[in-house]
Amino acid sequence: MVCKGGILRAAGALLLGCALQQLQLPARAQGIYTCVDSHGRTLTADRPIPECADREQKELSPTGALRRSIGPSLSEREQAEREARERAQAEERRRQGDEKRRERALVNRYPNQAAHDAERSAALKQIDEVIAAANQRIVELQSQRKALDTEMEFYAKDPAKAPESLKRKYTDNDSDVQAQRRFIEDQQQERQRVNARFDAELAKLRQLWAQQTAVR
Repeated sequence: MVCKGGILRAAGALLLGCALQQLQLPARAQGIYTCVDSHGRTLTADRPIPECADREQKELSPTGALRRSIGPSLSEREQAEREARERAQAEERRRQGDEKRRERALVNRYPNQAAHDAERSAALKQIDEVIAAANQRIVELQSQRKALDTEMEFYAKDPAKAPESLKRKYTDNDSDVQAQRRFIEDQQQERQRVNARFDAELAKLRQLWAQQTAVR
């Protein structure tokens, strides 16, 4: 059986051993901060230096190795301006990325000028067919107008006696002809827009094709 005094002596020895171990552990290495202040003086401290809050500071290890660089503290206005610049730069990077993707898609779609010319011709042909159909409709309306004129000859001496149904047919015929002519004008403008788009694409494609040739 162990006596009470022996237990106390054993516990004391254990505590003493732990204390000695703690004394032998190295202290955590502290950083060294250094900077050059507004007067050109090199300052050093064991914590961030208030005199260099407006400029970059460096944190060094005890051996002198660079741990990190600490940027200057910014005012609210400076911080807002910095964030605005960073947003603008990020937006520009996104824009450039989108442009690159569009360029790749354009070259994949049109590997050569023959492919581009073929699609231009198909787009213009579709518009021309629509314009031709509208012109044909005008011819039909003009033929209807002649029939109405023949019917109106019966009331040549007194047009006011013409029936309201005949008058409405004249009005409708005029409206339909004007609508077809406006439609044709719109399609002609669309034809110009399509040609302009294909012209701009072709100018860009020629640059991209040349770049591909240069890489090869």
